[in-house]
Amino acid sequence: MITRCIHDDVFNTQAKHIAFAINKEGFNDCGFAGQVASKYWPEIACCGEHEIGTVLSKTVGDKTFHAMVCHSLNDGWGEDTEQRRIMKECFDKIPVKGQTIATIAIGTGFVGMMSGANFQQLTYGMMDSEKRIFLHAGFRLSDIKAAYARENDRIARLPEEKGIAKTKNRKNG
Repeated sequence: MITRCIHDDVFNTQAKHIAFAINKEGFNDCGFAGQVASKYWPEIACCGEHEIGTVLSKTVGDKTFHAMVCHSLNDGWGEDTEQRRIMKECFDKIPVKGQTIATIAIGTGFVGMMSGANFQQLTYGMMDSEKRIFLHAGFRLSDIKAAYARENDRIARLPEEKGIAKTKNRKNG
């Protein structure tokens, strides 16, 4: 669950863990993953293919970086509900107990926007997670919590046979 929003560079975080998204094809040389590759983890730039939902980790100094395979360069991010589920699944797989994980506004960069990422649904996945997450982005926690509550209320009102699969992402219409 997102417990704090911080308006600062995630590389300055007090948290010992930093999580970010990578693609399943393993080409991660741009965006935030590219920054991690150039500063801390060169191997992540071309790491080979991995299954969606996989989490790769590397400790550098006093920080551990967690690369979460959340999307495909070829197939995008999937439907909104899938994005939410995958984000929760990835955060929950990060092997930390009681420690905070810092992250960024996943899906809001160029690649995310061009490939159908839905930041709201990705954020809801972070909120669904059992982990304590600090979101380094220009948002207020109260706004995120209010939107999350409205979305969960909306889902609860959907006909049971349709469930949350009724929601489509922008890319797939």
